[in-house]
Amino acid sequence: MANEVGSKRNQSRAALMVVLLAVLTGCGAAGSGVASIEKVGELAFFDPSLSASGQLACASCHAPETGHAALNNLAAQLGGVYMNVQGLRNSQPLRYLRLNQAFRIDVDGTPVGGFFWDGRANSLEEQAAGPLLGAREMANADKAAVVLKIAQSAWARQFKAVFGERILEDVDLAFDRLTDALAQYQRGDLIFNGYSSKYDAFLRGQTALSDAETRGLALFNDPDKGNCASCHPSDKQADGSHPLFTDFTYDNLGVPRNLEIVRNLDANYFDLGLCGRADLASQTQWCGAFKVPSLRNVALRKAYFHNGKFKNLTDVVSFYVQRDTQPEKWYSRNSDGSVNKFDDLPQAYKGNVNTTEAPYNRSTGQLAALTDSEIQDVIAFLSTLTDGWHP
Repeated sequence: MANEVGSKRNQSRAALMVVLLAVLTGCGAAGSGVASIEKVGELAFFDPSLSASGQLACASCHAPETGHAALNNLAAQLGGVYMNVQGLRNSQPLRYLRLNQAFRIDVDGTPVGGFFWDGRANSLEEQAAGPLLGAREMANADKAAVVLKIAQSAWARQFKAVFGERILEDVDLAFDRLTDALAQYQRGDLIFNGYSSKYDAFLRGQTALSDAETRGLALFNDPDKGNCASCHPSDKQADGSHPLFTDFTYDNLGVPRNLEIVRNLDANYFDLGLCGRADLASQTQWCGAFKVPSLRNVALRKAYFHNGKFKNLTDVVSFYVQRDTQPEKWYSRNSDGSVNKFDDLPQAYKGNVNTTEAPYNRSTGQLAALTDSEIQDVIAFLSTLTDGWHP
């Protein structure tokens, strides 16, 4: 853990140096005097001085190199005033959230939309505000502490140029404008919304998929095999736009408990997802359900699922198809030696786990929906979703 803290310090210092260098050398809006809300958001995104520790930037947990997920394979990142407090969930990737919507319950009773793993924020602005004040993250005591850091930042002049010379005199307004800028950076910058993967080029007719990628796409879509497209649609949308590989819903997959998260060492603690929210506590049918993330750039990630349980795509896809056919491979054991299936849920909520859709609709001892070679084909296809592809 000490090594991870040191690594994060180095990353944060490096990010700050990038910001300072831009100011000193005249690169971009920071040095030229040309300011925009998007540029202010970019500068803030990479600036660790906005945290109480001075070591944690938004980019520390959401790095461009990994599709704006975490740079490392930790189950949850470290934060807090002294960078020694572990978070409770895996850092969720930030790309392709521009078209996400506020949380709602559809007419058929399906929860949809929202930001974070439990949908508790209703906009990119609300999502940006959370880590700034979160005790396990950037750990600022209040909005005033954040605004003071803006005033002392290398980009304070740009902030005032965009929002007004006296903006920092109004704490609530200045804080809101910071989250506006962070949200606009995520909406407007092509790195968050590039549609630049090999699969996008394939959909444009600019390239062909390899044999393995073609087989993987077929398995991904097949409702009796991978059935991945049921939650991660792969077809163009009705308006011709390219797929986001999420339907913005929630699912309960029964992901195994991850003891790398220190809080999980307490056997009485459970992360209940949707019903862990105070406003949804009575909706126990959603206990254990978490947001369906986009699969774009999924091959770049270092940890998967809300609790970071798995560290590679082979384990992820294997878990999907073998969860019910070989539960002993994935779950802990009870004191009598039996398999404690769905071991990250209280007994009362284990019935909430999705066991009706393929590939989960199988029993112990049956053949899995995908063979080992088919799993590798699916992964070959998933690798075509990485942005920045060139022929």
